[in-house]
Amino acid sequence: MPRPFWRVLIWPIVAAAIVPLCPAQTALTWEQIRERFRVNNPNLLAAETNIQESRANEVTAGLRPNPQLSLVADEFRVFHPNPLQPFQNSQITPVISQLFERRNKRQFRVDSARLATRMAGSDQADLERNLTFNLHDAFNHILQAKALLALANDNVGYYDQVLKVNHDRFQAGDISKVDFQRLELQRVQFESDLENAKVGLRTAKIQLLALMNDKNPVDAFDIIGDFDYRETILLPQELHQMALETRPDLQSASTAIDKARADHKLAWANGSTDPTFGLEYQRTLPDNTLGLSVDIPIRIFDRNQGEKERTALEIRRSEQLRDGLTTGILRDVDSAYAQVESVRALLRPYKRKYLAESADVRETVKFAYSSGGASLLDFLDAQKSYRDTQLNYLNLIGSYLSAVNQLNLAVGREVMQ
Repeated sequence: MPRPFWRVLIWPIVAAAIVPLCPAQTALTWEQIRERFRVNNPNLLAAETNIQESRANEVTAGLRPNPQLSLVADEFRVFHPNPLQPFQNSQITPVISQLFERRNKRQFRVDSARLATRMAGSDQADLERNLTFNLHDAFNHILQAKALLALANDNVGYYDQVLKVNHDRFQAGDISKVDFQRLELQRVQFESDLENAKVGLRTAKIQLLALMNDKNPVDAFDIIGDFDYRETILLPQELHQMALETRPDLQSASTAIDKARADHKLAWANGSTDPTFGLEYQRTLPDNTLGLSVDIPIRIFDRNQGEKERTALEIRRSEQLRDGLTTGILRDVDSAYAQVESVRALLRPYKRKYLAESADVRETVKFAYSSGGASLLDFLDAQKSYRDTQLNYLNLIGSYLSAVNQLNLAVGREVMQ
């Protein structure tokens, strides 16, 4: 049965009305990017699996030795009167034995395994710290690329208006053909800036999506954030204290010392003698008998000397590594802090006067050139100065955000946005 004609007409209208209702891609904030990164990044997921493996080792470390069952057959008659019954008078004796560990070996194994799990957790946090640095750096590169793209679009739009005005002047005979052609050639620089900004933005998005392990199309992905600098007051002494309290690699180094000490205690415990007690039962006629046995290893040659010496040296090595790491952390904080202050010192005059001055000079020379009070070279130089000043400022903002990210990495947490 054919469809009514009105249904044929109404479906395209309904479809056209539904399409605008579909939600567009929402720009993601830094917090949302970081959360998706934590959920999807395979390296972090692998580190989390490593922690679970370490917890499984705790179970293994806490296991007690299994008892052993053995069967002893004796009283065979080699020369039996009946060769068809050689085992007629044989005796089968079951024996159950159990090894008893002395000197808290099991507890020391569990302590060592738990400290290994704690180290795995600190290592996972340190891996996240380093990967988050790369993630935030890629995030800042997108913000910088977007700012550069906006500047390039503004410059092209502004210069197109200038060309339109001067084209009218050329048609009216107010300027020569050579001057107008030189004005047109200047647009090549702004076109180049625009194309480079587009490529840079796309490349930065690809890098961020790769870190997030996100397979969404690049064109459907966008972020939002502040691309500016702040005058935050931080004292180096406070940053030092924060770093020593927060850095997960320093926590892992301290835990390594505790684990080395636990392993040293375990090495001495393993050098002790563990007896094995056994219980046997024998069924004989007319009586049944029980027997007890004790096996005591005589540790004359092997008293675990090598492990005792190795674990003692491991304690010293772990302490030396922790001391060297502490010094390196303090130097990292000082270096990152100096870089932040250096970039902010360069940004302040731009914010205070250079940006406004470049815009004022461009407008003033533009008006003077249109009125015949300035030469073409003065006008082109003012355009170039404005572009260079704005571009330098955006690049300095990018350097500032990179320096802040480096400071956060050195401290171990976000102390500056």
